[in-house]
Amino acid sequence: MDRLNAMKVFLAVVEAGGFSAAARRLDMSVPSVTRLVAELEAHLGTRLLQRTTRRVNLTPAGQQYAEQAHMILLAVDNAFAMVQDS
Repeated sequence: MDRLNAMKVFLAVVEAGGFSAAARRLDMSVPSVTRLVAELEAHLGTRLLQRTTRRVNLTPAGQQYAEQAHMILLAVDNAFAMVQDS
């Protein structure tokens, strides 16, 4: 599993409020998005999202992970931009 990609997909689900909206935003299939988030949860050994038929909500662990993942992805993007600019 590509952990950075899984983080991006997870954050897209959180920001979009659901798997279908995130899949559209990422131009991915819903099953692919669902699978990546499930693999991430399995890797971490905890649920990140509480799923309902209409919406997803962050669990306490999901809230902490989302905050950290956001900072990590921002740092990766900044490092990439820094190298490109030099």
